[in-house]
Parts: sequence; C-alpha cells; structure tokens
Amino acid sequence: METLTGRSTRRERALVPVLVFLSAVVAVISSLGAPMIPTIATVDHVPLSEAQWSLTVTMLVGAVSTPVLGRLGDGPARRTVTLSAAAVVVVGSVLAALPLGFGWLVAGRALQGVGLGLTPLAIATARDSLPTAASRSAVALLSITTVAGVGLGYPITGLIAESFGIHAGFWFGAVISALALVLAALVLPPTTGRERRPPDALGAVLLGLALVGLLLVLSEGETWGWAGARLWTMAAVSVLLLIGWIWHELRTAHPLVDLRSLTSPVVLTADVAGLVAGVGMYLLMSLVIRYVQTPTGTGYGLGASVVIAGLVLLPFSAFSLLSGKVVPVLARRTTPALVLPLGCTVSLVSTLFFLFARDHLWGLLVAMGIAGLGVGCTFAVMPGLIVNAVPAHEVGSAVSFNQVLRYVGYSTGSALCGAVLQAHTEPGRQLPTDDGYRDAALIGCAVWVVIGLVTIVLPRLSAVTASRRGALVDEELMVDESIVDGVAGESEVPVLRAGESEVPVLRAGAER
Repeated sequence: METLTGRSTRRERALVPVLVFLSAVVAVISSLGAPMIPTIATVDHVPLSEAQWSLTVTMLVGAVSTPVLGRLGDGPARRTVTLSAAAVVVVGSVLAALPLGFGWLVAGRALQGVGLGLTPLAIATARDSLPTAASRSAVALLSITTVAGVGLGYPITGLIAESFGIHAGFWFGAVISALALVLAALVLPPTTGRERRPPDALGAVLLGLALVGLLLVLSEGETWGWAGARLWTMAAVSVLLLIGWIWHELRTAHPLVDLRSLTSPVVLTADVAGLVAGVGMYLLMSLVIRYVQTPTGTGYGLGASVVIAGLVLLPFSAFSLLSGKVVPVLARRTTPALVLPLGCTVSLVSTLFFLFARDHLWGLLVAMGIAGLGVGCTFAVMPGLIVNAVPAHEVGSAVSFNQVLRYVGYSTGSALCGAVLQAHTEPGRQLPTDDGYRDAALIGCAVWVVIGLVTIVLPRLSAVTASRRGALVDEELMVDESIVDGVAGESEVPVLRAGESEVPVLRAGAER
C-alpha cells in the first residue's frame, strides 16, 4: 500500500479535507444548470427545451468520462489524471461564465461534465494513500459528499443567480473549482507501484456512445415524444452498442471495466442498488422542486421562488452528511447486511411523507430530511462494499462504473418525473394536475420497495448460483465483513470471482 512519508504529515492531514472539498465542488458544479434553466432561456432567448441542454450535456459528458478517468486512474498517472480533469472543469466554468452566448455556455457546461469522474479518483486515492482504518471512513464520507453536494448546489446557485444573474453563478463555480485545483495540486500524493496498461479505446467509444444514446432518450423523451420513432430507434441502437461493449469487454486483455469482477454478489448488489436508488432519489427531488414552485392558483403547490425551492433541499444535504455518523452505529448494533435495505426503507418513508404532507412547507422539509438520511445510508456503504470486493488495481474502474450507474439512475428519475407529470397535464394547460404528483410519488414508493427487496434477495440468489457452479462463496460473511470494514475494518475475507480461485482482500494491518 502506498504511504505518505513522515515529512508529509501535514499533507496527510489535509488529504481527506481536500478530497472531500474536491468531491463537493464537483457535485455543486454539476447542479449549476438546474435552477437557472428558466433564466438561461430568457437571457439567451432560447426555448426551455434548448436551455435544458445546459444540464443535459453535463450529465452526458460525465457519464462518458467517468469510466475512462477511472481506468486511467488505476494506473501510475492518477495524480496527473485528477489534476488534468480538475483543470478542464476550471476552463469549462470560465467559459460558461463569460457572456459569449448560449452555444459557448453549453460548451462550458460540457467541459464541466468531465469533473463528474473526479469522485471515483478521489475514492481510489483515499483507499491507497491513507492508513486502512482512515481510508474506509474517508471512502464512505466521499460517497456521501457527492449526494450532499447536490442538495447544497441548488440553493446556493439559485440564490446567486436570482441576486446577481446567471453568469455570477458560473463565476462562483469557476472560483471554487480553481481553489479545488490548487489545493489538489498541493496535497495529492504521487501514484507509485502501478502497472501502466494500454487504454481500451474501443471499449471507451462503445460505452460512451451507448450511454450518450440512453441518456438522450431519457432526457429528451418529453420533447421528442415517448412514442416517437426517433426515440425508439436511438434506444434500440444504444442497447445494441451496450451489448457490443459487453461482448468486447469480456474478450479484450485490458478492458475498460473488468466485468467479471463485478459479478460477485457484493459488487452486483451495490451496482444494482446504485442504479435504482438513483432513480428514487432524483424522482423525489424533481417532484419537490417542481411542487414548491407551482403557483397556488392551480389549487395545489406553494408558489415559492427558485431560492425557496433550493432551500427546501438543505435538510437533504444536512441529513445525508449526518448519515455518515449513523452508518457505523447501524453496522455495529444491527446485522451489517441490513444497512442497505434499511436505508431504502427510510427513503420509502420520505416518499410517503411527500405523498401525504406535500401541501405544507414543513412537510416537504421533513420529507427531504428523511430522504437525506435514507439515501445517505444507502450510498455510504456502496463504495466500501466495492473497494473491499475487488483487487486494488481495479478500485478506480469499479467505483467509476458504480458512479455511472448512479448517473443513469439520476437521469431516469428526472425523466420519469417529467413523463408522469406530462401524462397528467390536460390539453391546453402548462401545469399538471395534483394527481400527477400523487401517482409519481406512488411510483417512487414502488421503486424503494423494489430496491429494498433486491438488496436482500440478490446476494442470496447470486450466492446460490455461484455454489451451483462450484464456487465456495459464503455470501453472508462477505456482505457483513465488507460493511463492517467500511467502519472498523478487521480480519481477511476471501472473495471468489467466477472462474477464479480465492483472492484475498487484505484488511487492517496488512499490505494491499
């Protein structure tokens, strides 16, 4: 394991705060476009559907760049890759801030999307550069930061945009991203002892095209029409590209993502949970933001400003950070394998709260606070599960793939919100009926029930399947030890992958 020298004690102490700040900056910048879409449409004289690209393009570029950065970060150039990506974010922030027109703003937002791949690099850095116990708590904190940062981004950028204009919001992003770059350059340790592997260019192209197609289908479904030939053609092509990518990854010597390592029950559960939990999280957030701003003349809604809508999300951020303290307690006082389904249950309660108490501001605040706790608990344990279940040289790639699945889940949740509300919008009207929010909330409840069941059933089914193929997998031990190690970290747990013999995952006191 890479260690910092005694001369670098100060840098070691600063490493976790800098990594957390870097992840928080990325999360805030990724949310810059959302509260400002109506203002962008007005200032740049473009339709709302075009202004939406200021948010969509960031997610598209992030989905493509994240697995590529993750694979590059698994090699000896992780520090260089991290600083280069952060520098691209700074350039994109400045480009978006300058009053050059809508096209340049979208280009800047695209460059900012590269930063969405920085969190997996930060997680891999913490895993390799910190003592074992400290690295596990840092990994959980970094995962929660990406969730909390989204809730912080909406009120901050909304307030700045309303008070000083949209360009001031992007200048804010430029300043904090530049600060993060400087701090990272001062603190990030070099990466040593890693083999340089050739990049999987074909895999990156296939996955990138497939993800761009799928995310375009999700984000543009309302504009193109969910029954349109263009949408379904793109969906079919994207699925074929995804199948081609899987076929290629299983046969190339140096894959972009080692899919075989992702078939272990622990990693598979974390990935499926990340995808579906992302749907539930963004479905609720989208509903709350739209409901709060709905004029009271419709018979429902609160008629609040974009700033108030953003402030409603603050409890989400606060309680998601609090979950970092709750998860260790849950892991020690209950069965650790229950942390994921328990987080899903808490998230279900938050959606039910929105369903029955959405007519009051206090009800929405409580709902978002509960959601922050539930989502925070769910996402906090995922990186720890993955980090302890894959080899050290695959951490960046595996965590990046999990992050991509979250992004797909986020886009799906946002698109699902729009589709359900559009289905409840009467001809000639711009706003949906209140029944649309009710039905969307019920769908959200179903999402959390499904993922809660998956986190319980999938590990057991995977273990049974593996045992039938002759694999000696003790699934319960793997899940329990992986989550506990995310908090305390002890002993050594054998991890068995399909077609391999036992591969030891080293714990506290041992070299990785």
